[in-house]
Amino acid sequence: MEQETAPRVIDGAGGRSDRKRRAILAAATDLFLQHGYLGTNMDDVAARAVVSKQTVYKQFTSKEALFIAIVGGMTGAAGDEVQREIGELGEKNDPEVQLLVYAERQLIVVLTPRLMQLRRLIIGEASRFPELGRALYEGGPGRAVAGLAIALARWTERGLLAIEDPKAAASHLNWLIMGDPVNRAMMLGDEAIPGRAALRRHAADGVRVFLAAYGKPGASTTK
Repeated sequence: MEQETAPRVIDGAGGRSDRKRRAILAAATDLFLQHGYLGTNMDDVAARAVVSKQTVYKQFTSKEALFIAIVGGMTGAAGDEVQREIGELGEKNDPEVQLLVYAERQLIVVLTPRLMQLRRLIIGEASRFPELGRALYEGGPGRAVAGLAIALARWTERGLLAIEDPKAAASHLNWLIMGDPVNRAMMLGDEAIPGRAALRRHAADGVRVFLAAYGKPGASTTK
């Protein structure tokens, strides 16, 4: 099967074309998440987007290209939100406070029902679209670990943490935060997603356990 890495977009009508493309993406996202890849067809996408089937194919050359565009857009947007301010994470001298803010944001973003539905869909289609599984990992856990590793290395250099391998430590923190809530949501469904207060407690517990292993006793946490 020939894969396309990006949709072909024809923008001959300026703003109207952009609006149609957004309508197609929104309609197709709902349908893919509700019915899966095989259960969605381009006729239904066109009907829900209130455009012609020809218009759908002008914007996206195939259902495959449309699906890839949706996965890339959703995972990219979620990754951007999780990584917001990640470049400043290791700059302030209070790892506990900063990591807790990061952990809460990561949990809230990743555990939105639509992202969980997308994750299940990608796993279900792994044999058909193996590159999407890689993209989900690289844009999700892989990106999170890489960003955390940089922050942890900065804190270690300033004597606030005691870490020999920042990437390994970042992986430990990532799974202390994400492991149980994500597994529950993936296997038990959206109703298993905890509320904000429970997520905040879980994040705090994960950060506390992490700092018990990697914190440096007596290190200053003055901002």
